[in-house]
Amino acid sequence: MYQYLLFDLDGTLTDPKIGITSCVQHALKAFDIHVDNLDELEPFIGPPLKDSFMEFYGLTPDEAIHAIDVYHERFDDIGVYENEIYPGIPELLDHAKKAGCKIAIASSKPTYLVKRVLEYFHIDQYFDEVVGSEPYGVRGSKEEVVEEALRRLVPEELLLASSDTNRRKEMIAMIGDRKFDIQGAIAHGLTGIGVSYGYAPEGELKEAGADIIADTVAELERMIL
Repeated sequence: MYQYLLFDLDGTLTDPKIGITSCVQHALKAFDIHVDNLDELEPFIGPPLKDSFMEFYGLTPDEAIHAIDVYHERFDDIGVYENEIYPGIPELLDHAKKAGCKIAIASSKPTYLVKRVLEYFHIDQYFDEVVGSEPYGVRGSKEEVVEEALRRLVPEELLLASSDTNRRKEMIAMIGDRKFDIQGAIAHGLTGIGVSYGYAPEGELKEAGADIIADTVAELERMIL
């Protein structure tokens, strides 16, 4: 059993598809880009928004920042609640907490919105630390988010004592549905657990180097506990 668990949020604990894709659709209209099929916007679920606007629609850095502002015009009051928690997640978190695990969120979503989602689904009490991104590019990559979550969650002396990769992998797991989560785990010597029920394209988690891949929430619980 892992002593410390770091969870991604979107696509791992909750299904945010309608909220995220509808707000991306809203933001793109500001650039006269019209996308009718929300399925086409699924790649926005997981990575930082700025990177996605630039990669998928060719926006400049300044345009991407403006797109994020427009995105939040809708997301902060409406889109954040167009979300569903995956069945079995509250029970998994409860079992992990009762088993003595220390648990954190490590998400690319802004911290204030992560907290709002956790409170909305009444699962905030299970998390010892909540770490997301911050304005103006602070903690813009998943590696930076994971680093901060580790700093807050795991005692410094224990992190130093577990500098041996094998020992650290036995103690700490990062769980997420996209390659960015696995990359964050690898960057810090953690076990990377991928969940295939989220939004990774087929084969992405394996190619990213996931140590384990869970196909269901029930399977994930067996793996971590």
